[in-house]
Amino acid sequence: MKVKLCDVSAAALDKLPQHTDDKSGIGVHYVDAYIKPMNVKLEDGTPVKCKRRGLKIVFSAGGKKGEGLMRRLEVSTDPVVMLNAALQEAAKAAGIELAVEDGAIFVTI
Repeated sequence: MKVKLCDVSAAALDKLPQHTDDKSGIGVHYVDAYIKPMNVKLEDGTPVKCKRRGLKIVFSAGGKKGEGLMRRLEVSTDPVVMLNAALQEAAKAAGIELAVEDGAIFVTI
């Protein structure tokens, strides 16, 4: 079942390194602002959580959990591209399909 998780945070784009004093190399302010709205409880009561720990993105929905890494050298130096790859990796490891369409984030559990 495909469920809308949240809207993509438009304010997150203001947190990109070129707009802030972020010297992390991965855009931690952007990443944190982007994933914060993803921490919700779905209509059926399933909790969805997404956290950043250093370079690691941990994504879970119900009892499924997966991790992805922010890979600057392998993927891209652009935090937007890097985060999307890490989220997809974490979702795939959890057995969840994650899609960003029309300014919203959807999950298929």
